[in-house]
Amino acid sequence: MPLLPVVGRTLGLGTLAGVGLATYAAWEARQYTLRRVTVPVLPAGHAPLKVLHLSDIHMAPDQRAKQEWLRGLADLEPDLVIDTGDNLAHMRAVPVVADALGGLLDVPGVYVLGSNDYYAPGMRNPLLYLLPDTGKRNTSTPQLPWPRLKERFAEAGWLDLTNGFGSVKVRDTTIAFAGVDDPHLAFDDLASVAGPADPTADLRLAVAHAPYLRVLDQFAADGYDAIIAGHTHGGQVCLPGGRALTTNCDLEPARARGLHRHPADSAPGDDGSSWLHVSAGLGTNPYVRFRVACRPEATLMTLVPAS
Repeated sequence: MPLLPVVGRTLGLGTLAGVGLATYAAWEARQYTLRRVTVPVLPAGHAPLKVLHLSDIHMAPDQRAKQEWLRGLADLEPDLVIDTGDNLAHMRAVPVVADALGGLLDVPGVYVLGSNDYYAPGMRNPLLYLLPDTGKRNTSTPQLPWPRLKERFAEAGWLDLTNGFGSVKVRDTTIAFAGVDDPHLAFDDLASVAGPADPTADLRLAVAHAPYLRVLDQFAADGYDAIIAGHTHGGQVCLPGGRALTTNCDLEPARARGLHRHPADSAPGDDGSSWLHVSAGLGTNPYVRFRVACRPEATLMTLVPAS
């Protein structure tokens, strides 16, 4: 058989396969999924709490299906919302995010911001996530209207945990919080939140956008019962079965999403250890709306007594 027809056929099949994968990846990026997980962290005798973890919404005004799905989460009637950042992906996204959150803004909430709340996204090849982190950060694009986002959250009564502490009482449970600004941009000020977690609270939770090990290590050592984070997109481009290849930070891919322990080899009750929940998030870079074997998600965490 002549060589040129074989080469042409091979190239044609490769092109079809590439188009098929891209079509699937674009479809999966719109398959919004609610995950459910039970976290045993409450003191004995406390009623379970429903906590909705939102992360990496990356909202653009044209994403109407995402907005409608997000708006429907209010029907879950959570007791608390934890937002771990990267809400924005467009200069006009703040009112869109507020509208999509809808009734959730009437629920007690806490939040931190991520790099994509601060800086507008740029064109990016999603396969670059598979390469080692160069340390270069997107800070040359225009700033997004994050002060207005903070104002809207403040109007709703949500607690800003940017390099600080706070406390929220939900029914009979007092929750002490600590949070840091985005570790991916090195905005985190760990010294400002260092020290033992509040021993008088019923529950101690720590919040960060990106689950860098330096942040997890400090919060676990300081006695926080659980650490809540996002940023990883669950790997975004994963192997079949959802096995992540990267996390876009120094957290190992095996813990790119879901509920784990930190340190990874610790067990409940170990001193200096915590639960860790990492959300795969709801969005993507708006210029490359692809996900592979990693559907966009929000998580309803049911907190129950540890015993």
